[in-house]
Amino acid sequence: MGHKTHPYGFRLGIIKDWKAHWYAPNGNSYRNLVKQDLRLRESIKNEYKAFSDAGISRVEIDRGAQDSVINIHSARPGILIGRDGERVKNLRAKLESITESRIQLNIIEIEQPETNAYLVSRSVADQLERRVAYRRAMRQAAQRCMQAGAEGVKIIIKGRITGSEIARVEKLMMGRVPLHTLRADIDYSLAEAHTVMGQVGVKTWVYHGDILPPQLEIVEELDNIEVTVQAEDIDQALEAVDLENPE
Repeated sequence: MGHKTHPYGFRLGIIKDWKAHWYAPNGNSYRNLVKQDLRLRESIKNEYKAFSDAGISRVEIDRGAQDSVINIHSARPGILIGRDGERVKNLRAKLESITESRIQLNIIEIEQPETNAYLVSRSVADQLERRVAYRRAMRQAAQRCMQAGAEGVKIIIKGRITGSEIARVEKLMMGRVPLHTLRADIDYSLAEAHTVMGQVGVKTWVYHGDILPPQLEIVEELDNIEVTVQAEDIDQALEAVDLENPE
């Protein structure tokens, strides 16, 4: 029987880093901090739910001794900031009420949203909710992803597609997506489309290429060179030194 592994967790600690960085001294504080992380992420998601999540694909939480740093990666940072930074101020106030400590918010723009797995999944799911043909939505999203520089993309949708009585699976793949290679930079995400006939899941894998370890510089060893010096030359050199320094 085959087992499916999450591409992010499979590469965690090898080429991927954790999305939260903090230390808990005991079990109770660890449990509270995990719950707090979930509440922070849920609050950020609900704050921009009216704007289709505002293109937020990743939230990183770094906890320090006094304050915390939250990095929000978004394809539309202008919506997050708002006019004169009003939305960011309101969001910071809500998050600080949860953590009861000072929070520094950093809004980071995603340079290529076409190759971001979550944004691709969200785009396909939004089109399914608007009753766009699923094959067209999948094909256009995959083509844009490949044109933006991805080396491979795979999209799978499951559910009552087009309102059929029996749920089925549709799959589209372009390029190559090596899931078994640990050095392969695979971006994975899941989005859900809430249609009239039910819920449809959209999974996306995007292959960005391999992350190779830094190559070590090879130092070439020089061959030993033998130099023969005659005794007369040494005596002449010593006499010259004595004449220059009579003391």
